[in-house]
Amino acid sequence: MTDLTIKLNNGELMPAIGLGTWRANESGLLAQTIKTAIGLGYRHIDCAKLYSNQEEIGKALKEVDVPRKDLFIVSKFEENRHRPELVAGALDEILNELQLEYLDLLLMHWPYAIKPEANAMSFASSDIENVPIMDTWQAMEDLVGTGKVRSIGVSNFNQTILEKMIPQCRIVPAVNQVEIHPYLQAKELVKFCKKSGIAVTGYCPLGGRRVNVMNDNFIKHVAEAHIGTPAQVALSWALARGIAVIPKSTNEIRLKQNLHQVTLTSDEMRMIGKIERHERKVDPASDNEELEWVFHEDKMECPVI
Repeated sequence: MTDLTIKLNNGELMPAIGLGTWRANESGLLAQTIKTAIGLGYRHIDCAKLYSNQEEIGKALKEVDVPRKDLFIVSKFEENRHRPELVAGALDEILNELQLEYLDLLLMHWPYAIKPEANAMSFASSDIENVPIMDTWQAMEDLVGTGKVRSIGVSNFNQTILEKMIPQCRIVPAVNQVEIHPYLQAKELVKFCKKSGIAVTGYCPLGGRRVNVMNDNFIKHVAEAHIGTPAQVALSWALARGIAVIPKSTNEIRLKQNLHQVTLTSDEMRMIGKIERHERKVDPASDNEELEWVFHEDKMECPVI
């Protein structure tokens, strides 16, 4: 179902099912995947500077026979561009790579900052710098009137940060993109975001690697009952909670399957709600313990907001 949308707090409509592009870097395959996905009906494409594949995505977007106004393109700028004087340039770099005049949604990829010369994929504790989140956010707010971006939001922000941030915002984040799947349900964060008018997009909605949601016995049982796939169950569960999803696949059959929901019963929704394991696929603390606060608010103090 490609017509399902989520209304953002500024009135813009975001397609609820998108295509993730993280770790989709095989030359030629990604471009073909983008074109295939759009041909199947995908209109929401999730990108990021950090993924190092936006140039290929941009070339593919130029070759699809769908008007730009019908697409919803999201990107995120890196942590080494948090200094407010660097934010506008970070957006320009993204637009350049994607060959676009504007983004539908620009996200701050992470709530922490690193030095401009640091590599966002590999950095040391000494590279982390104290740039107040609101300094970066205010620079993002200034971009909204330029015509280069329609909506702005955040990614990987916990509730504690948002609680401190929202009262200071001229523009409340339209979206918070975070990891969400049946093994990491983020119930309190989702509830808070909805109450605050912030839409939620779930990345890694199928789990992956150590987080083996697709082999969960109950998820497989529900899939069989609906003559569907475990992926369809996990995606339908999130969509039923009002959460947008951005599954990644380069397989045309799975791309097609992921667009179609199954209608879960209230009992199935309730039972999936009980398989929470707090298992996370993406956690910067695994590489740098100084970033433990990002997903573990009780462990360390948040940075200056």
